[in-house]
Amino acid sequence: MRLESAKLLWDAGQAAHAVRTFTDGVTKEQFFTDLLLRSAVERQLEILGESLVRLRRDDFGAAGRIPELHKIIGMRNVIAHEYGDIDYETVWVAVTRYIGPLISDLDRLLAEADPPN
Repeated sequence: MRLESAKLLWDAGQAAHAVRTFTDGVTKEQFFTDLLLRSAVERQLEILGESLVRLRRDDFGAAGRIPELHKIIGMRNVIAHEYGDIDYETVWVAVTRYIGPLISDLDRLLAEADPPN
């Protein structure tokens, strides 16, 4: 794996870890009513998605090993370009049900990356 690919995986992983940290112990009601929290989660999801957009462009093989890649990128696109149409129910499901497995996938891929020479 190229160094740039590993950097993009690291960026995506850091954003995913931040989302999990921000939402750990948070109820759905708290998430829906806390503008600051929602904004922070949105920003990290945007970074996560953009990192994976770049990974897909630069290293399609590595990107193809990330389950649901198209959905992650799709959510990033809604947040970045259709911000008035964000479905927070969908965001909540993503961060409570799917962020953990995604972190595992990203961490695994990063661990498999060859160390730079």
